[in-house]
Amino acid sequence: MAALWRSYQRLMAQHPWKVQILTAGTLVGVGDVISQQLVERRGLGGHSSGRTLKMVAIGFGFVGPVVGGWYQLLDRLIPGTTKMVALKKMALDQGGFAPCFLGCFLATAGALNGLSAEENWAKIRRDYPDALLTNYYLWPAVQIANFYFIPLNHRLAVVQVVAVVWNSYLSWKANQL
Repeated sequence: MAALWRSYQRLMAQHPWKVQILTAGTLVGVGDVISQQLVERRGLGGHSSGRTLKMVAIGFGFVGPVVGGWYQLLDRLIPGTTKMVALKKMALDQGGFAPCFLGCFLATAGALNGLSAEENWAKIRRDYPDALLTNYYLWPAVQIANFYFIPLNHRLAVVQVVAVVWNSYLSWKANQL
């Protein structure tokens, strides 16, 4: 396990952007597998590989680049690693970024699921308030720890490991049609 971690750190040092995006895409896919198998109890025969691939695509094409870029911007906007800086970053993250990101995530998932614009908007209006409230149960504490203890290049990976549970929830929420 230690060798795997060292390899990951070496790759992160050599190709931080690529590794962050690959990590995010992979872990969004893992979240969908967990959602289908443990939450929805579909079993292997009922597993939708197409849905998992859509979620992986959202991770690679949306979650990884957007969240990774956000963390870089946030570090430029509010530099430092003190407790007060971590609190400010968390407030901006949860007050500004999270509500926008969540809406865009649900819209992207709806579009990839083939919903019309009207159906997608109705689904967002139905699911967004509950998803945002659930977000606030989990992410403020995680983000304060993330911004205070974790170096910038590892923040997306740390968040995505925690987000395996969150991605399972989001996958379930986004795919309730």
